[in-house]
Amino acid sequence: MLNEGEESCKLLGFFHHMEIRWIVDMEGAPGTLYEGEKFQLLFKFSGRYPFDSPQVMFTGENIPVHPHVYSNGHICLSILTEDWSPALSVQSVCLSIISMLSSCKEKRRPPDNSFYVRTCNKNPKKTKWWYHGEYFVTTFLIIKKTLLINSKMSFLYFSLHR
Repeated sequence: MLNEGEESCKLLGFFHHMEIRWIVDMEGAPGTLYEGEKFQLLFKFSGRYPFDSPQVMFTGENIPVHPHVYSNGHICLSILTEDWSPALSVQSVCLSIISMLSSCKEKRRPPDNSFYVRTCNKNPKKTKWWYHGEYFVTTFLIIKKTLLINSKMSFLYFSLHR
């Protein structure tokens, strides 16, 4: 959890090409699959923050294995895109991510991890995420490709269009 004064979270901030970048060190919550594991989140803030959401992704050597976290660090979480609100803070985003990790019952990658990592933009905000409860589908800017995703024994077919 990100609490001021706690040693379990550290914050490093720096500027890079007119954007602010923060790296937040976090640790998996006790009693969860990620207990004791250390992770880093990269926050990139544009000049439009807080009205525009920051880019948020896992970085570093330990990217959590989770159904909503891709091996490149991208996170499928609605508050990072469509459900963003200027009232959200870095602390509330970190709390949501810790909550997402804590509710995980099985460590596994998203079913489309390999395809997504090969074809996605470096900026996770450029991915169009479709949220369907526990199911999620990603869309990429690829013309006339069809992708089959098997998620929890449910097959979702969709066409990808520019």
